[in-house]
Parts: sequence; structure tokens; C-alpha cells
Amino acid sequence: MNLEDLYRLLRNGHIQSQGIVDTVPDPLLVLDQNLCVQSASRAFFTTFQVGRDETIGQHIYELGNGQWDIPELRRLLEEVIPKSTAVVDYEVEQDFPSIGPRTMLVSAHRLFHPDDNSRTLLLSIVDATERRQREAEKDVLLGELRHRMKNLLALVQAIARQTTAADRSGEAYRDAFMGRFNALVQAHDAAYAQEGEADLQQVLRQTLEPYSEGPTGVLVESGPAVPLGSKQIMSMSLILHELATNAIKYGALSTSAGQVRVRWTLEEASAPSVRLVWQESGAWRLSR
Repeated sequence: MNLEDLYRLLRNGHIQSQGIVDTVPDPLLVLDQNLCVQSASRAFFTTFQVGRDETIGQHIYELGNGQWDIPELRRLLEEVIPKSTAVVDYEVEQDFPSIGPRTMLVSAHRLFHPDDNSRTLLLSIVDATERRQREAEKDVLLGELRHRMKNLLALVQAIARQTTAADRSGEAYRDAFMGRFNALVQAHDAAYAQEGEADLQQVLRQTLEPYSEGPTGVLVESGPAVPLGSKQIMSMSLILHELATNAIKYGALSTSAGQVRVRWTLEEASAPSVRLVWQESGAWRLSR
């Protein structure tokens, strides 16, 4: 083998090695024992939008605007790495030039050497910005879910306490409680069907629909748009359930000729308010 063949062999090996490094999707840096950059992957140049002249031969603490010059990272690279084999997923939050604020996970490994005396470091960098954002959003959602479940269970307890057992059979108590509980379920569905907000007319029609067996039962008139939050939907649905239950037992809905008309208006005062009118007609007995 002559020098030209040897050169071609070494060149092909280098190209292949660099090709393997450049195929890795995450940024990679190779640092010498002085923590200067010997080599960098294509993903590093692309991710941080820098060129070779700004990177190769530079000390890691001088890259960019000095975002890697972090005391704890210094300690890991200069003290921990020489005594151990790796540092995994060290989190760096910095405002990087050209790409803005990012959360990066840095892992450092000593390059393998048969004699275990390598002082060369391989740094892999993973952009975890979106992952951290999703985790933070998930934590917020879980916290909100816990809060909602706590409120919902407290409301079920309140319904159970408010449903009196005096002068009622077990079956009558069960029917009264389940009626209120089903109203709560419907209210919960309405509250979160549109990401926690619904219009008053939608809540009225959805809540009162089960109590109407025909066109003469319940009539919800059209009115101005009134957006309701989840807590307001819960309260409104439970109130409507109580009114409808009384109307079925004692008022307009206790007869096929009876009718309930529901309408509302907006009133301007020191604070805007809604006036809701529940009007019964055609009943044999007055509703309580």
C-alpha cells in the first residue's frame, strides 16, 4: 500500500465517521482535554445557527454569547467528568443567540479508549423546550383536574346532605337524590362541553329538556347571549332542576295542559345582572 492508498483509506474513514456523526439528529460536540471544540455535528450548526469558524477550535465557554459558561456545568466538566464516566441530562436554560430562549439537556461522556485514559469528551445536546412546556401544561391541567374533582365531590356531598330523608321511604329518597345527581351530571357536561363556558340559553334548554314530554311542557324563549362560567353553569343547572322537580310534583308540569315559560333579560345597574323569569300556567295547583 503506497501513501496515496493510505491517504485515500484514511480520508474515506474520516468521511464515514463524520457522516455517522452528522446522521445523529441531536447536536454533538467533541471536546479535547482543554474543553475546546475539536468537531461538531451538522445538527449543532443547524440548531444553533452558527458556522464552523464560530465553533471549531473555540473553548466551550466562549461559544455564542457564553451561554455554556455556567458554574455548575464548569464543575461537572472539570471535576466530575475526569473522575467518572458521564453526566446525563444536565439542564441548561439560556437565551441563545439567533434561536432565543431554550431549555437544553446536556450529556457528557468520555470517549471510549481501550486503556481507559481518554480525556476527550463527547457532548450531546437535546432541545427539551417543547417537552418542558408540555410537562408544565400537563401539571397545570392535572392541578385543575384535581381542583375540579374536589369541588365536584364536595357538591355531591352537599346534594346528599340537602336531600332530606324525613317522611320519605328509601325509594323516594333514592329518586330525589338521583334526580339531583343526574342534574349535576348534565350540568357538568354542559360546563365542559365548550372548554368550560356555555351560553345561558344552551344551559336552559339542555337542563330542562328531560322535564318536557311535549310542546306544552317547557318553552325556553330566545334572549340575549349570556356566557356562563363552569361554576355558574353548575349552580344554574341545579336551581333549574329544583324548579322543574317542584313543577312536576305540584305545578304546571303535573298536568299535560300545563306549561312553563322561561325568559331572561339583561339589567344594567351598578353591576350588570341577569333577570330570569320562571312562569307556570295551566296547573291544577300552584307550584311552591
